[in-house]
Amino acid sequence: MSEASLGKNQICQKIRAPGAPLEKAVVMLEKARLAAIKAYTRHKPDVVEGYEAIRAFEDAASKVEAPNLRIREDSLTVRAKDGYEIPCRTFTPLDISLSLKEGATVEEDWEGTVVFFHGGGWVTGQVDLYADFCKDAALALKRRIVSVDYRLAPESRFPVPAEDCYAVTKAVMEGQVFSDVVPDHVVLMGDSAGGNLAAAVALMARDRGEFSPKTAIFYYPVLNNDYGPSAPFASVAENGHDYILTAEDLQEYLMLYSEHPDDLQCPYLAPWLEGDLTGLPRTLILSAELCPLRDEDEAFAKRLSDAGTPAACYRMRDAMHGYLLYPTSAETTKISLGICRSFLDGEALTQGTDSTWLEILGIA
Repeated sequence: MSEASLGKNQICQKIRAPGAPLEKAVVMLEKARLAAIKAYTRHKPDVVEGYEAIRAFEDAASKVEAPNLRIREDSLTVRAKDGYEIPCRTFTPLDISLSLKEGATVEEDWEGTVVFFHGGGWVTGQVDLYADFCKDAALALKRRIVSVDYRLAPESRFPVPAEDCYAVTKAVMEGQVFSDVVPDHVVLMGDSAGGNLAAAVALMARDRGEFSPKTAIFYYPVLNNDYGPSAPFASVAENGHDYILTAEDLQEYLMLYSEHPDDLQCPYLAPWLEGDLTGLPRTLILSAELCPLRDEDEAFAKRLSDAGTPAACYRMRDAMHGYLLYPTSAETTKISLGICRSFLDGEALTQGTDSTWLEILGIA
């Protein structure tokens, strides 16, 4: 059963025989699933003490990767301003003609190029862990994906990860990575801490004036700097204890990412603090209903819109933070990519018989 892809009513419609009382059973299964998630959340490793173990687990998990003959994969590096070579992995969708007369053809840039920053609280996560999502996104969006393996904290604290992401985006925009890139067709994309980094790159690009991305997509991004008892958003208390990512985790990730207390007041670390949201890319934010970041994500989209920056926001119902990586949320991810297609290319956005998303701000 999907985390958010099929609501309880839709599941029942699919499996109920006439007169069979299965809806109650489905509700019981849902309660059991949530109870298991809550139990795991309360006993999972502490971020500060366990991030190395989390990295080891993710490294092992990333070895199980589904091959896809419709994607060409390549590796490359981009030089950071301090000389470090930032590894990147690219995923190019292939338009293969099976006609023996025409042969096989490849379209490179298709509709554009996505620069993707993975999640993991700036501390964990890696390009290989997100490879399956990047393949699906490349095909669904008809865009090449450049996935950035930025340096991680606490070994490399703020602003190093943000600067790595900025350097790769700049190289892509300037045609240093691919000669056929159209700058106006480049999309910034990230989930969780990667969404934070995408927002930071957008702010840095506007402030520095070296390049100007036109479009951004953030999945459940980290945008603020306070998830303690004084956190200003209700979803932190509502969802910050039972759904894998906790408020305590967020505080610890911020502690590991920031070099000095003053860093927490910098909008490049906490984009919510930026007072001027004009001049930023047209932005889509996908929030998750059971995520502690839900309210700040939706409020940020509203602030962008109020500042005159075109913005859209959709809440994925019953979804938890990090759903892009959950096999049980494959349908939710697929639906999210449909929203992204609608945002990028104007495709019609359809809703299922049982609502899987809630429109907070419509496609702008």
